[in-house]
Formats: sequence, structure tokens, C-alpha cells
Amino acid sequence: MKKNNDFKPYIPADRVLPEFTWVSVILGILLAVIFGAANAYLGLRVGLTVSASIPAAVISMGIIRMVLKRDSILENNMVQTVGSAGESLAAGVIFTMPAIFMWATEGVCEEPTFITIALIALCGGVLGVLFMIPLRTALIVEEHGVLPYPEGTACAEVLLAGEKGGESSKAVFLGLGLAAIYKFIADGLKLFPSEIDFSIKTKSFTGGVGMDVLPALAGVGYICGYKISGYMAAGGIISYLVLIPAVAFFGGEGLSRVADASGNLLAFSALAPGQIWSNYIRYIGAGAVAAGGIMSLIKTFPSMVSAFREAIKGFGRNGDEAVRTQKDLPMKWVLAGVAAVIIVMVLLPAIPVGIGAAVMIAIFGFFFATVSSRMVGMVGSSNNPVSGMAIATLIIATALFKVTGMTGTEGMIAAIAVGTVICIVAAMAGDVSQDLKTGYIVGATPIKQQVGELIGTIVSALAIGGVMYLLNSAWGFGSAEIPAPQASLMKMVVEGVMGGELPWTLVIMGVFIAVAVEILGIPVLAFAIGLYLPIHLSLPIFAGGIVRKIIEEKKKYDDEEEKKSCVQKGVLYCSGMIAGEGVIGILLAVFAVFGINMDLSGIYGNAFETTGDVVGFIAFALIIASLVLVCKRKKAAK
Repeated sequence: MKKNNDFKPYIPADRVLPEFTWVSVILGILLAVIFGAANAYLGLRVGLTVSASIPAAVISMGIIRMVLKRDSILENNMVQTVGSAGESLAAGVIFTMPAIFMWATEGVCEEPTFITIALIALCGGVLGVLFMIPLRTALIVEEHGVLPYPEGTACAEVLLAGEKGGESSKAVFLGLGLAAIYKFIADGLKLFPSEIDFSIKTKSFTGGVGMDVLPALAGVGYICGYKISGYMAAGGIISYLVLIPAVAFFGGEGLSRVADASGNLLAFSALAPGQIWSNYIRYIGAGAVAAGGIMSLIKTFPSMVSAFREAIKGFGRNGDEAVRTQKDLPMKWVLAGVAAVIIVMVLLPAIPVGIGAAVMIAIFGFFFATVSSRMVGMVGSSNNPVSGMAIATLIIATALFKVTGMTGTEGMIAAIAVGTVICIVAAMAGDVSQDLKTGYIVGATPIKQQVGELIGTIVSALAIGGVMYLLNSAWGFGSAEIPAPQASLMKMVVEGVMGGELPWTLVIMGVFIAVAVEILGIPVLAFAIGLYLPIHLSLPIFAGGIVRKIIEEKKKYDDEEEKKSCVQKGVLYCSGMIAGEGVIGILLAVFAVFGINMDLSGIYGNAFETTGDVVGFIAFALIIASLVLVCKRKKAAK
């Protein structure tokens, strides 16, 4: 690896500014809880989460600089460091743990307790932070200029812009407020439906399209960009307008596996598009997602081995360096922390493993931390194949438990617990990488950032258990409101490996669709997720991606800096929309738990059913228009 010794951070190593302060820690904790809850809701709804670093940094600037009149860029950086921990930890938990709640609903087992969720989340979160400490020098410092870490670099640019009096926080708060009002009207007051559907059911064709007309989905699409959102939409189109019609056509009058209310099996020709999707197509999508994740791991294996080798070499470095910007948490504390987590996993009943297996989990987690960090360094956190790593872990863990005699419910729950720890490790490692990159650019103190990450992890681990119980009590995982697509996939994988009950023909079809897509050079995970998710999620995400493409390809810019500013304003506005909708989603969950009903749709009578889809589409079009206007709005003064 080529060392980069010429880089000079914005704040020199010999200059000391307020950094790890009560203000930064408390504000960071609040943002960790808010963005963790928002991302938990978003991930349970659409199967995707987004980085919270940039919006956390912008909100921090708005409060610390404009309200509290404090001007330390390192203090702002500490806020986003602590605040972003909630988002990545939430991603790891919601991709796996809801499977146990679903089994509890089916009467297979009992619901996991709040303490169980918090401890499993804490184990994965702490390991994810600790594993990144020896990797920092190898990946962040020595490969600066080689691995860009897009979100980390962008967050640093936002903080540096704030030093010059930027008004970026206005875009975040505008998006947050507008999306919050929209979400409350659509899903709280229900003045128009948040989902519109146009199913096609004729003698010659069965298919359909539809959209969840929500701001957060458009925001996800804009942040991911045209290509990624386009691949997702392509997967949805193949699913709903190719595979569903094919199943209905070739099945004909033959009996399907779907029964009516009386228990009589229905003919394929009698099935609605949604019934075909839930009983057949999603298994094809599951196979494609699993194959895509495994192929992504295979492609990054050389990088993973290289990063692992460098990390081992760097285990004794930088522990007691005198230079402020090179001080990491001492390696003796890192090793002690890892050992403590291993002991907790051995003692925790929810993870029924011995000391040897717990050590193997830690080693496996370190490998995935290295690949996660390198992956996000190249393609960004949004494209980090966390779900692919989790699927690979679940397949191996379930198979091992089955071979060793731990079968049935006990083995399945243990596999999900192990998969959750690994999934959180991978998600946290990616997020911590971005935060350390931001700190490296602005001149933060690494050891203080690492302690901040641990604080954010502890608080978020406690908060995520409450959020999950709240959402499950309000709607139930696997419902239309929170379908938990990733967790449903993990549940299917574990059940299939343990009991051999999966329709393997459909799964294998998905595997080879993924192989064909990979041969074409298309990012297979994005396409596979689109194949697996309902098209109602893919199309609004694609709408946001189209806006991003329009803004990027607009020709009437004064210079490249103006173009960059327009695109970045859209990212900030969309980050606010995602946060706003997520927060109101949590609020509505609280209302649902306490039986508060604000549904006003009945005042329209039958008119609501006939015109609701049109009104919803118009409302979503206005959201898209607002995004375009925000992106194109020029600064009042330079």
C-alpha cells in the first residue's frame, strides 16, 4: 500500500479546538436516536436505509453554529460521528431480528425481550467499532486518495462549507418539515392514500403497476442516483410485468398452491397479481438477492484478504502517538473490549454458543468488517452489500447448527442471532469508516471519535429495542405497513436451510437470473432487490433517480461548482424528507399503540375510493416538483 504522508488536515495537529464536549455528545445522542428510529422505519418499509452522517452534520451546524453561536468544526464533526451510529446499528438489527417476531406471531417461539435485542445489538455494534480501529491506519490514512469514501468526503465538504457560513441546513429542515406534514396527512389523517395500485387482470394478461406515493422513497432514489434506482425499477418491471404474467399464463387452469377462504386451491388463472407475487415471485427474488450477495463477496475477497493482512500488521501501531490526529484507542483496550463481547455472547441465552463458536463469530465479523470498510470506501455506504453478508452468514450458521444437532426453533433463533451480530458489525464498520474519513480530512482526534462512536452505539442499542417493540405493537412485522422485506428474506433462508421447505426451483431460477445479470455487467444486488421488493416501492424510488439525472445533466450552469451545489442541495433536501417521514412514522406508531384514530377518509364516502389514486398521484407529483425547485434554486447571494 502506498502511504500518503503529504496530506494536511483542515485543522492542524498542533491546534486544539473544542471537540468532545457535553454539547456535542448530548446533541449527537439525540440525533442517533432520531435517525436510528427513522432508518428503522424506512428499512422495515422498503428494505433500504440511508446514511445519516450528512443530515446530522447539517443539523449540527444549524444548532451549534446558528443557535448556540459556537464555531468549532471539530465539535460539529463529533455530533455527526455520534449521531450517525444509530442509523447503521438500526440497519443491522432490522434486516434480521424481525424474523423472530414473525415466528412469535406464528406461535413458533416467544418474542425476544427488550434486553435480548439491546444486548445483541450492543455486541454487534461494539465489535463493529472496535474492529475499525486497527483498520483506520491501513484504509483511511495510508490509502487516502485511493479509497475516496464518498459519504465521508461529502460530509467533510459540508462541514467545511459551514465554516464559510453556508445555509445548507435550510434544505434539510425544509425537506423534513414538508415530508412530515405530507406523511401526517396521507397516513395519519388519510386524506389521500399513500399507495396507488393499477392491477391488470384480463383473460389474456395478468400483471400490474403501482406506487407508494411517499416523499422518503423519492428521497432514497435521488440519493442513490439514476443508475441504481433504475436497476431496481428494472427488477420490479421484470417481476410484475414479465414473471407474474408468465406464471399466470403457463399455469393456466392448473391448481396453484394458493387456497381460498374455504381451503380450496385456486387455479393460476384466478390469482390476483399480488397473490402470484407473494407466493411465487418473491422466492425468485430471494434467490437473486442471495446469489447477488454471495457474488459480491467473492469479487471482494482479494481486497478483504489484503485489508485483513494490513490490519494484523497495524495492530500495535498508533496507540500512544504524541500527534493528536494520529491517536487511536489503545490496542489493549480494543482487545479487552473484544474479549468482553465474546464473554457476553457466551453468557447470553439468545446466542447459545460456546467460547469457541463465539471466538469464530468475532473472527468472521472482523473479516466482514474489513470487506465492508473497503467496499464503502469504493462505492459508498448506500451500496454496501450488508444483506448479502448476512445471508451468507445465515446459510453457514444454520447449516452448522443443523449438522451439530441444534435443529428446529432453537437452531433457527440461534442462526438469526448470530446473523444479526455479523450484520450489525458490517453495517457499523461501513459507517465508522465514513466518519473516520471525515475526521481525517477536517483534522479530528481519532480516539475521541472512536469513544463517540461507542457512546452512540450504546444509546442506539437501547433505543432500537424500544422502536422495534413500538412498530411491532402498532402494525406487526410482515404487515402492509412494515413488510420488513429483508427480515422476511432472512426468515425464508433460515427456514429453507433448516427444514428444506423452500420451493428450491423458484430460488434456483432467481440464482441464475442473478448470474445472467452479472454477466451483462449490471450491479446485480440493485436489480435483485428490485426483483424481490414490490414494484410499488421501486417506481417511486426511480422517480427520485430521474430527478437526480435531470439535475446532473442540465446544461445551463455557470460553472461546475454551481452544478455541484444544485445536486448537493437535493441530497440535503432528500435527507430531510427521509428523516421527516421516518419521525412521523414513529409518531403514528405511538398513536396506533394507544388506539388514537385520526382517519378522516370516511368523510368523502365512495368518492375517496374512486378519486383517491388520482389525488395521491397528484400529491406525489407535487413532491417531485418541490425537489426539482429546491435543486434549481440559486443562492440569493454568493
